[in-house]
Formats: sequence, structure tokens, C-alpha cells
Amino acid sequence: LLQEVEALVSHWNLCINLGGFFVGLFSVTLFGPWSDSVGRRPTLILPAVGMALQAAVYLLVMYLQLHVAYFLLGRLLSGLLGDYNLILASCFAYVADTSDKHTRTFRVAILEACIGIAGMLASIGGGQWRKAQGYINPFWLVLAASLAAALYAAFCLQESVKQPKPAKLFTLSHYKAVYRLYTVPEHLSSRRQLALYSLAFFLLVTVHFGTKDLFVLYELGSPLCWAADLIGYGSAASYLAYLSSLGGLRLLQLCLEDTWVAETGLISNISGLVVISLATTTPLMFTGYGILFLSMAATPVVRAKLSKLVSETEQGALFASVACVEGLCSLVATGVFNSLYPATLHFMRGFPFLFGAIILLIPAAIIGWIEIWGSDDDYNHFLDVSPSPADG
Repeated sequence: LLQEVEALVSHWNLCINLGGFFVGLFSVTLFGPWSDSVGRRPTLILPAVGMALQAAVYLLVMYLQLHVAYFLLGRLLSGLLGDYNLILASCFAYVADTSDKHTRTFRVAILEACIGIAGMLASIGGGQWRKAQGYINPFWLVLAASLAAALYAAFCLQESVKQPKPAKLFTLSHYKAVYRLYTVPEHLSSRRQLALYSLAFFLLVTVHFGTKDLFVLYELGSPLCWAADLIGYGSAASYLAYLSSLGGLRLLQLCLEDTWVAETGLISNISGLVVISLATTTPLMFTGYGILFLSMAATPVVRAKLSKLVSETEQGALFASVACVEGLCSLVATGVFNSLYPATLHFMRGFPFLFGAIILLIPAAIIGWIEIWGSDDDYNHFLDVSPSPADG
């Protein structure tokens, strides 16, 4: 019976996640470019309302003991209104609207740190609450928090788009705006960099999601055999990397360019994963967590670099595409790393972490290559667009 339940849980989790991803893929790329015209507030209100509707449906399912398929209905409703990915896209676009190019990286890092702190609080508080009162009551907090976010965006938040104007929502031009980000023949150098940074972001976030999912399994197994208290400390240490990366990024920016801050963060990430892959004792495992203290410094730098490559009127389209990439990262990471872990247990339990460290060498090479050769590309682009003598 337990095996049947586990199989059903896996099946419905897959259906719910895939349904939410594909519906959200179309809605995020619709709402994101739309927000470049009408403003960010509508695209912050709509997904918050959608997440409140999802929580309400989940509560009805649990109270009325409805069929589990209704969970999919709740996720689809949230996906139609943009889901969590649209909130991320709108928040990062809002930060890009309200910051200049010199301060944008640090402000994006603050937003990344907020995600980490929220995840830590939800993990610790939600787990204890569920243990004390069951599954239902925590969803009331989800409903209340989603409604509070919607009300805050509607009545308290100032609009960040300088000159919002009405625009049609249901039109293919919004999807074309996302497509044009990567294919417009003008500004060939910046578009090439946009594609390369997007690839680096995809690999970086995929490794982050994939390895994070395996930490608890790795700690539970032999030879570590951690108990619940040590697993809690390990989880807290992994979330603290968001705060330590924020502080480290701020300090490193005093003496290094953003590109080299990102490279330092990648070195921290690669080194920490290599140590964890070889960890056979508790001190060595926590040493790996300690080395990861700058591991989240690269992501905000890449987001800020992407933002600087497009105009002010393309920020919504850009971060909508980045949010879709992030959603795809979650699916790919779950499939690849969760399959790799059981397949490599017989010869090296920590191989998925070593594999992640090797993959991170690719974004490190991409970011370094752009920094070294990007100025030459920009110069060539300037020659391409400059008027010739024959043009007068």
C-alpha cells in the first residue's frame, strides 16, 4: 500500500508541476511584455490573486476531501494568472526600473537574499507548524499572505514604469517581444551576449536546484547518517549562503568588477560541491557548506548583466523569459539529478555533486569569455553601425 501511495504521489506531483509550468509558460510571456506598457503593478497583483485562488482550492480539497485531481485545477488557475514565476519576473523588472546600472547588481542581490530568507522561514516554520497542527492550517497562512501581497501591490506600491499607457493584453505582439530579444539583427553583439548569459544562468540555476534537492538524501544515508537536528542545521547553513553571498558581494564590489565577483562566487560553488561530494564525516560536510558561503553571488550578477543588455522598455519581456528559464531549470534539475543519484550510488554517493561542479565550469568559462572579448565585440559593433564617409 505504501508503494502504491508513493507512486500516486509521484504521478500527481508530476502532472501538477508540468501543468503549472506549461500554462505559466504562456501566461508569463504574455503578461511580462504587457507590463512594459501598462506598468508592473497589474502583473504583481494578478499572480498574487492567482496564488490565493490556488490556496483556496487546496483548502476546499482538504476540508471536503475531494479528489486529488482538484489540486491540478488550483495550480492551473494560478498558472493562468502567472504563478510564482510572474511575481519573480515583475519584482526583478521593478528593481531594474528603479535602479541605475551601478547599483542594480546589489539591489538584485538583495531581492535574491529575500527569496532565501523567505525559503528558510517557510521551511523551518512550516515544518514545525505541520508537525503540531497538520497540513491544513499552514495553507490559511498561504492564503492570507497571497491576499496581503495583492493588496499591498494594489494600494501601497508606487508604479515603477515612468509613462504607463494602455495596451492590449491578448495579442501576439507580446510573444514577439520576447522572441525579438534574442533574434533582432541590430545590436548583434548584445544579443549574442544575451544568449550566452541566458545559457550560463540556465546551467547555474539547474545545478543549484538539482543539488539542493539531494542534500537531505545524502545526509540521511551512510556514512553520514544524520539525525533530524543535524539535517535542520544543514538546511539552515545552506539557506545562510543567501545572506553571506549578499555581504560578500557588497564587499567584493569595492575592489572587483561584477564579472569577477560572479567568477569568485562560482569558484566558491564549485569548491563547496567538490568537498561535499567527498564528505564522509559531519565536520567535512559542514566544511563544504562553509565553502559555499559565496555560492549565490553569481546569480544576481548574471541577472543584472542580462538587464543591462536590453532597453528600459524591454525589462518585463526579459525577466519574463528569465522566469520561464528558471521554471525549466526546476524541471530539468529534478529529472537529471534525481535520476543520477540512485544510478551512481554503487560507485560514488556524492557523484551528482561532483557532476554539478563540473557543469559549473561552463558558466564560469562563458562569463570569463564575455568579459575578455566583449569589449572587442562592442567595438566591432560600433564600427558596424557607424556612418561611413560615403554617407557624409
